[in-house]
Amino acid sequence: MAREKTKCITSIGGQALVEGIMMRGPQKTVASVRLSDGSISTEKMGGSPVRDKHSILRLPLLRGIAGFIDSLSVGYKALSYSVDKAGLEEDEEPSKFDKWVEKTFGDKMMNVIMVASTVLGLLLAVGLFFFLPTILFNLIRDYAVGPSIAPWRSLVEGVMRIAIFIGYIYFCSRMPEIHRLFQYHGAEHKTIFCYENDEELTVENVRKHSRFHPRCGTSFLVIMLILSIIVGFFIPFGNPFVRTIVKILCVPLIVGVGYEFIRLCGRHDNAFTRVIAAPGLWVQRITTKEPDDSMIEVAIEAMKQVIPENGEDKIKISE
Repeated sequence: MAREKTKCITSIGGQALVEGIMMRGPQKTVASVRLSDGSISTEKMGGSPVRDKHSILRLPLLRGIAGFIDSLSVGYKALSYSVDKAGLEEDEEPSKFDKWVEKTFGDKMMNVIMVASTVLGLLLAVGLFFFLPTILFNLIRDYAVGPSIAPWRSLVEGVMRIAIFIGYIYFCSRMPEIHRLFQYHGAEHKTIFCYENDEELTVENVRKHSRFHPRCGTSFLVIMLILSIIVGFFIPFGNPFVRTIVKILCVPLIVGVGYEFIRLCGRHDNAFTRVIAAPGLWVQRITTKEPDDSMIEVAIEAMKQVIPENGEDKIKISE
């Protein structure tokens, strides 16, 4: 899939939220959320990037790890803000457990839920993407194919991991709430493309642009999955527990290399970068959906808040 041609690229990036969008510029980060009354609430997300505190974290590979940590931290705060502001109402009567949580934690209940969800999400990710493929491969080797498949362990596990990832996000995309989240994701990409083409940020201008962007978190995850296949060839252990631990220890390296690849795809447009970006752009057909006008309005509001006056975010594209 060919990337959309733009006049320049921007360092501004974003993240879809619950009924909203976060935009990160070189000077500040904001989250804009559509409230239940139809208005848009915009809040500045505090905190300076980790790599700005230590110059060594601006070096290749290390800057990717630092950027990933920043993205998780700021993204978590923005998501919490969006959940709180969106005013999603529950039609069902609260269960006894819900009432106990609210009584026990009071105003901190939402933070507790977010932390618990994050921990459970991490455990699910480790189980699905690290532990499960190793167990399945061992079963195939021991009861189906035999020892001859052993040299292909990393490739087979990698294909399983990618299949699980695509199947998981496809299943999630069928849920109405996640479908709306992916629509906001599409609005984010379209708005950034509009800005990168030096066009006025209006709903009409934004709508005509592509929802598939080469500098996307989806593309980053796909690149990491592909890199994990390569790294897996150098992990000799077949025990599911040991192999999973070693894979987790290799995550910082994969994150660092993956960041450099996604950065390369954003700054250059040639045959090599198009090949690298292609798998991620394909998967974005699932993780981005066409937004409605109200979602584009939220994206525009967030974008306008982070555009620096001196144009320090803009970089010319190289072939």
